[in-house]
Amino acid sequence: MALCIGLGVALTAMLPLGPTALAQPGDTIPLPEPQGQTLLMQSVDRADYGPLAEQFLTQANPAYCGVASMVMVLNSLAVPAPPAPGYGRYRFWTQENVFESAATRAVLSAEQVARRGMTLQDLRALLASRGLQARAIHGDRLSQAQFRLLLRSNLSQSGDRLLVNYDRKSLGQAGGGHISPVAAYHAASDRVLILDVARYRYPSVWVPLADLWQAIRSTDSSSGLSRGVVVVRRI
Repeated sequence: MALCIGLGVALTAMLPLGPTALAQPGDTIPLPEPQGQTLLMQSVDRADYGPLAEQFLTQANPAYCGVASMVMVLNSLAVPAPPAPGYGRYRFWTQENVFESAATRAVLSAEQVARRGMTLQDLRALLASRGLQARAIHGDRLSQAQFRLLLRSNLSQSGDRLLVNYDRKSLGQAGGGHISPVAAYHAASDRVLILDVARYRYPSVWVPLADLWQAIRSTDSSSGLSRGVVVVRRI
């Protein structure tokens, strides 16, 4: 499952906020750095970047990476939302009101997610409970070429989204299972931009596609299945 806690809060507080401290499997490049910005500007497959960046948010607690990612997807696809408490007549999805429907709570409650995180199939089912078309693909079912094709197809059009459930260690980061949206692909360097929802810990970062492919093929000890991706679109 994706707990998003990694090695624990105490160790997290001691680590630098960027990925450079532990990054080794591939040459990760934080988006805020000039080179990261250059990769974004050169990317052809970046249709999802604008809508997702506009709705970017930090996960509300260490286990809510999947929830924050789901809320970003719902808002960026303009899925009709309930009122947001404290904002009067304005309606948008939050990490609280996303659990208001009985259909969503039937999949997982907010308390369950806060306690144990979620698996790839949990993420798919939660998105589907909000009326989205969601397809989970386990990483061990994808060749590297198939993963690249899936990324490029998804990121070249703005009507769908792609969430990745991956093992941080495969990217040279501290921690375990994590979930975040991907926003762009840079063909010349074969890198993928992850908008990391744990931004108190790591910035959005460009990672080698080969490393991310390995990271989604890792086994989730909770389900006994590989991690993977969820492809999302409005019905």
